[in-house]
Amino acid sequence: MTIDNFSMDFFSLQGKTAIVTGGNSGLGQAFATALAKAGANIFIPSFLPDQTETSALIEKQGVKVDFMQVDITGKGMPKRVIDRCVESFGGVDILVNNAGICKLNTVLEFGRQDWDPMIDINLTAAFELSFEAAKRMIPQKSGKIINICSLFSFLGGRWSPAYSATKHALAGFTKAYCDELGQHNIQVNGIAPGYYATEITAETRKNPESNKRVLDHIPANRWGERQDLMGAMIFLASRASDYVNGHLLVVDGGYLVR
Repeated sequence: MTIDNFSMDFFSLQGKTAIVTGGNSGLGQAFATALAKAGANIFIPSFLPDQTETSALIEKQGVKVDFMQVDITGKGMPKRVIDRCVESFGGVDILVNNAGICKLNTVLEFGRQDWDPMIDINLTAAFELSFEAAKRMIPQKSGKIINICSLFSFLGGRWSPAYSATKHALAGFTKAYCDELGQHNIQVNGIAPGYYATEITAETRKNPESNKRVLDHIPANRWGERQDLMGAMIFLASRASDYVNGHLLVVDGGYLVR
């Protein structure tokens, strides 16, 4: 292929099927909508029930959407998720491991009751879903696995050792799977969002002191909006990123440089 053959069609996801875990709220909803805008059919496994708002956002793009209310940490559930997606849409081309939780507590109070659920959801479920998706992607010689990492894939993080540990581990898992799956034309990458204006950060943004502390660390001098992540998702899910593998794309307004 020559540079003259490159076109904006490389960003198109027409005819593709994407799984977005936890895709009916927060950043996951933005990821699912971005993929739909690029032409992909969307399958959303989530602990929460189907959200009418999410369905409307996706169907507005002229693509199909299917939901599966499920606890992805349950035994055998990751396989059932992949199988259900294949039943609904005939295959799986893109897997976005977005579902995750963050529990906060002081060091002396942060015990296994906080640690175990975060390991199960943030890390083990992502591994098991990727394992099952790879079984489908290897024979078709194509696929995209996108792990939603974090700035805490690079930083320590007070009050949540498990969150930082899972996000560091997810970054390492991204590189390990890339190393094995690259030969099958499967790209495995991560997105590391910075600080975003979502429901989870509402209290921090309302507090003048904590809001200033965050903004003082961001060269862009603003909190991220969900649409700031949508282009990164489309890029990593599309042919335009076929030679990008094992990379963590940080979308943080420059937070990590300070």
